[in-house]
Amino acid sequence: MTADKIKNLADACRQVQEWQARQEQVVFTNGCFDIVHLGHIDYLEKARAKGQRLVVGLNTDASVQRLKGTKRPIVPEYARTRMMASFEFVDLVVLFGEETPKELIETLKPDVLVKGSDYSVANIVGADFVLSKGGKVETIDLVEGFSTTNIIQKIKDAYSE
Repeated sequence: MTADKIKNLADACRQVQEWQARQEQVVFTNGCFDIVHLGHIDYLEKARAKGQRLVVGLNTDASVQRLKGTKRPIVPEYARTRMMASFEFVDLVVLFGEETPKELIETLKPDVLVKGSDYSVANIVGADFVLSKGGKVETIDLVEGFSTTNIIQKIKDAYSE
């Protein structure tokens, strides 16, 4: 059941340690993943290809509101976690409510940290920690023309005519 992939922090930590004990490379990425679109799917598939396991840190509703404004998220965290967990290329989903995933990264200790190419390695939260532990930090090219903000704007435009 996909809901089994959704873990609290303690259970997520235990699971990551189990995988690493079996020499499986654990990849970590994070985001709001509010309205899931092709850009997200492409990005997550490519992130998973960087190792044997993919962990997604998902912003809670409260943290999305702090980052994106009070009208976001469009899709509540329960639904967003279930959707993320339903993807075969996602192995674990863990919510975090902080402004950044720094504490989550330092607790989980992934082998590979991934973000989109709209970030440089120097700007990726947790990069210094992962690198200091002998891990890798990588960026993935994003699919042009796909973003949640653009989709929301298209919907607004379609209904304001």
